[in-house]
Amino acid sequence: MGVAACGDEDEPATGGGNSGDQTAEGKSLTVFSSLPLQGASRVQTEALVNGAKLALEQAGGKAGAHTIKYESLDDSTAQAGSWTPEAESANALKAAQDESTAVYIGAFNSGASKVSIPILSEAGVPQISPANTYVGLTTNDPGSEPGEPDKYYPTGDRTYTRIVPKDTIQAAALVTLMKQDGCTKVAMTNDKEVYGAGLARVIELSAKEQGLTLTSNDAIDKNASNYRSLAQKAKAAGADCFIYSGITANNAVQQFKDFAAALGSDAGLYGPDGVAETGFVSEKDGGIPASLNKQVKVTVATLSPDQYPPEGQEFFKQFTEKYGVSNPDPYAIYGYEAMKLALDAIERSGDGSKEKIKEALFATKDRSSVLGTYSIDENGDTTLTDYGAYGVENGELKFDQTIKAQAQG
Repeated sequence: MGVAACGDEDEPATGGGNSGDQTAEGKSLTVFSSLPLQGASRVQTEALVNGAKLALEQAGGKAGAHTIKYESLDDSTAQAGSWTPEAESANALKAAQDESTAVYIGAFNSGASKVSIPILSEAGVPQISPANTYVGLTTNDPGSEPGEPDKYYPTGDRTYTRIVPKDTIQAAALVTLMKQDGCTKVAMTNDKEVYGAGLARVIELSAKEQGLTLTSNDAIDKNASNYRSLAQKAKAAGADCFIYSGITANNAVQQFKDFAAALGSDAGLYGPDGVAETGFVSEKDGGIPASLNKQVKVTVATLSPDQYPPEGQEFFKQFTEKYGVSNPDPYAIYGYEAMKLALDAIERSGDGSKEKIKEALFATKDRSSVLGTYSIDENGDTTLTDYGAYGVENGELKFDQTIKAQAQG
C-alpha cells in the first residue's frame, strides 16, 4: 500500500495551468485533505488517502470542466503520535489562503475539526469530514456543550459537512450492543476531550432511554500510570461490563488491561470508533494483549465490505486491485466517497467557486453512493445511520454485525 506523506500531491493526467487559473475548459482547483498520517490511526488514514486518490484517478482528474489536484496534508507529529492543534491549524490556514482551494477533506478527529472549522468557515472553504462523529460540531443536540455549534461558525456561514453518522447514533448503537450481550451494569470512563466527553454524555442519555445501568462516568487522567483504583471501584459497584469513551492515544490500552483484571474474564469491554484501529487492537503495534481479544467489541461507522450495496462491494474489488491489499481497511471507502462527493459538488457548482460548491454540498439529496443512498441535511450531517460492531481476532478487527440503531430523544 502506498504511503501518503505530508505534502504528497497527485497531479492528474489532465492537469495543466496554474492553480486557480480559469481556462476555456474550467478552473484548476485543489482538494486538500488533513488527516493524522502518523501514530495509532496511520493504517486508517493511509486507506482514506488511497481511497480519495482512486476516486480522483477514476474521474480522470476532472470535475465537470474543472481540473482537480489533490494534496494530502498531515495533521499529526511523530512526537505526539496523533493530531495536534498546531498542525491542524496550519493545514486549515494553508487551504484558506490558497486561491485554488475547492474542498477540504477532514479532519479525522473531532477535536481537530473544532480547530479547523472556524478557520475554514471564515474563508468560505467547503469541508467534508470522512470520520468525525462529535454531536456539537453540527448541532446543539444532547451531548453538545453550551454555545455549540454556533461558536465554530463565527460568520454564521455553515461550511462543514460529514459523511459518517454523528455520536447520537453511535451511542445508541453501543448501548444496543451492550444490552444484546447481556451487560446489566456498565462502568464508563472518558478521556475528557471534545469527542470522548461528548460521546460519554450521549451514552448516558441513551442508556437511560434504553434501560441500561451505568455505574460511573469517570473522566480519566490520560497520563496516569494505571487505573486500578477506578477499576476496583467499578467492581465494588457490581459492574459486569466496561466502556471507554475516547481515543487510543489517551491511554486506552492501560484502561482495558486494568478493568479486565478487576472485572474478570467474563466481562465485556467496549469502545467507540476512537479505538477502532490497529494501534489499539494489535498487541504487536502497542495495543491490547491478545488475551483480551475475545472480550473486546467496538463500534465504527464502517461496515464489512459485503454489507455495502453492490457499488460499495465493487469499490473494494477495485481498491484491492489498485493497491494489492487483500483486506482493505474499511475507512478506504470513506476516503473514496469523500472525494466522490467533493468532485460531484464541484461539478454541480458550475463555476467552481467556493460559494457555489458549498451550496451544492448542502443541496446533496438522495445521493446514490458506495455507502448507500443518503442526503446532507441543513446542519451538514448525513442521513445514513448504520453502525458496524466489530470484535477482535488475532489482533485485527473482525466484523460482527450491522446495528441499525436509531437515536432517541
